[in-house]
Amino acid sequence: MQDRPRVLVAAALGKIIEPLLRQSLTDATVRIAEDRDAVERAISDRLRFDVVVIDLTWNDYAVEYSFDGLDVLNLLRSTRRQTPVIFAAQGHGVERDHLDEAVEQPEVVGIYRKATGPQPLIEAVDIAVRGGDLTGPLFALAGSPPDIPRIHAYFRKGKGPTAARLAGAIASGRAVNHETLASTAHVGYDTAAKLVDYLGPLIRDRCEHSSELKMTPEVVYRWCGEHARYILSWCRRNGHGDIATRVMAVHRP
Repeated sequence: MQDRPRVLVAAALGKIIEPLLRQSLTDATVRIAEDRDAVERAISDRLRFDVVVIDLTWNDYAVEYSFDGLDVLNLLRSTRRQTPVIFAAQGHGVERDHLDEAVEQPEVVGIYRKATGPQPLIEAVDIAVRGGDLTGPLFALAGSPPDIPRIHAYFRKGKGPTAARLAGAIASGRAVNHETLASTAHVGYDTAAKLVDYLGPLIRDRCEHSSELKMTPEVVYRWCGEHARYILSWCRRNGHGDIATRVMAVHRP
């Protein structure tokens, strides 16, 4: 007798959708993991999942700078068990950098848009369990336009790794000038002072700063803040975990 398909849902609010999934996927075994510990427990089991549905970004302020769907994908890879992955996206602009990287990963069979409601998710899981890819308007990828350079690609080539460390140090909230940037990123002062040279070309090529205005360190700092969630994600998954912890503001009563 063939085993029932096994579905893992790694999502901060997975318990909300769990009853519908169990009701609709009557022939499947559904497991919910709502945080990193639960994800690690689920994938450390010897069972192989037939499809994993993953929140692209975690809907939890406490973890949004320290854990996301790309981290879950990394954990899955550590098991060395090839598993089809569906990323669930809100469709917000803050997810765009994550989405640009996610759609290029070989395990990813498609993107489910949460705004389309639960039924497309049921359809997506059924397609993935049967070995298919999510195609058509309902599962459009909707990443950045093809002519926009991807941050993850820039960080991997040439001077990109150093650019990533500088960006990560800023995104962490620990760098406010050349001195603190050099100290946090563990680079020389001269390297920190060339911040614009390292990240300016990427910002300009992505059309995120007017070509008519001068590129300054202030522009780079602002850009790193806007992309902080993704920059920190990339750093902690690519050997720069020492700078990838966000300094969180303390809210006083």
